Amino acid sequence: MSALLSLRGVWVEYGDKVVLERVNLDIAAGSFVSIIGPSGAGKSSLLRVILGQEVPTRGSILLDGIPLKPECGPDRGVVFQRYSVFPHLSVLRNTVFGLECAQAPFTARLFGARRRAAIAEAEEMLTAVGLGDSLHLYPAQMSGGMQQRLAIAQALIKRPRILLLDEPFGALDPGIRADMHALITRLWRDYSLTIIMVTHDIREAFSLGTRVLTLDKRRRDPHAPHRFGATAVYDLPLAKQAPPISNDDESIKLDDVSNN
Repeated sequence: MSALLSLRGVWVEYGDKVVLERVNLDIAAGSFVSIIGPSGAGKSSLLRVILGQEVPTRGSILLDGIPLKPECGPDRGVVFQRYSVFPHLSVLRNTVFGLECAQAPFTARLFGARRRAAIAEAEEMLTAVGLGDSLHLYPAQMSGGMQQRLAIAQALIKRPRILLLDEPFGALDPGIRADMHALITRLWRDYSLTIIMVTHDIREAFSLGTRVLTLDKRRRDPHAPHRFGATAVYDLPLAKQAPPISNDDESIKLDDVSNN
């Protein structure tokens, strides 16, 4: 598979502190990359530079061979551990809002046929994540698992090519977490996504990923520990089938997705 995303000599530094150094990665389209490593190894910093929230101090990040702009683009979606939902909006309005911002960036409002189309698209997406019967609930009325499903719907409604997950299931109970694992695996395959997930759970990393990366420091100096950053010290491909890649939106059949 060709590289969808490439990192070339990426460094991230904050003042005199080096967080990441010499990160070189090629991530294939359709892969599910799990990133593990000790606290402070720069896992979330790596996601932020891929998302466009931060600019690497050195190096470059390429998407399809083209340098990423230093901004969050619609080709990348993100789900955090803490539910990134709007408490004053219903489930449906939370999801429609992303389309309104994309299609009407100055007013964040759609009207007439465009609004009806956005609502229909949001309803399909919410059905795909198992919230088809919860359209008019507010986040305060929902469990943690339901709120995380909503956050995933928000991220996917703009059809990103890359979905970034930053400890997305860490705050969930084990039973709900297992349900979310099944959901994200199904969405990964149904939407032909490329997923990059940070997790502290090694079992989760290996059970979900097609590839596991470990970030850590290759070298340490007790007299200047802040001057050495982390990089990929292990890169383990797993014998797991990635979903077929399709650029044809018509190939996505939401009707075939269960509402579990």
